[in-house]
Amino acid sequence: MILETERLYLREMNQSDFGSLCRILQDEETMYAYEGAFSDAEVQEWLDRQISRYQKWNFGLWAVILKETDEMIGQCGLTMQPWKAEEVLEIGYLFERKYWHKGYAAEAAEACKKYAFERLKADEVCSIIRDTNTASQRVAIRNGMVMADTWVKHYRGVDMPHYRYVIKEV
Repeated sequence: MILETERLYLREMNQSDFGSLCRILQDEETMYAYEGAFSDAEVQEWLDRQISRYQKWNFGLWAVILKETDEMIGQCGLTMQPWKAEEVLEIGYLFERKYWHKGYAAEAAEACKKYAFERLKADEVCSIIRDTNTASQRVAIRNGMVMADTWVKHYRGVDMPHYRYVIKEV
């Protein structure tokens, strides 16, 4: 276990999480900000990328486990992401649709923010969110972040405006 909150714990993902990850990454509605659901191969690439991040940085997107059921309901964690000409420390989150609007993303994201400042000694942390993803923008705002700047990312053949929400360590 990496982190624990009132209702959740976060741990590294492993190959046995593939099915749970498919429920998230292969749902068209959940993946609207990514221009559609992932194939099995893309889900495997995603999982492999997280495992590589754990080895490289000792962090990545972690499995979010609901304590009540011991079920993986999403993923949340810290990643290094390209932003314009630099790499930034980002809190990312993506949850299975049936667990939306229950405060889980905000709860997990707040724990990751604390981890970034207390354990990683980060000066700032951000969330990079597509302009159309208002639910994730609300999570960032609840996490104390403010919109700092914008950038258009090119992904899956589409130009996607993104906002970068930032909070600095005080």
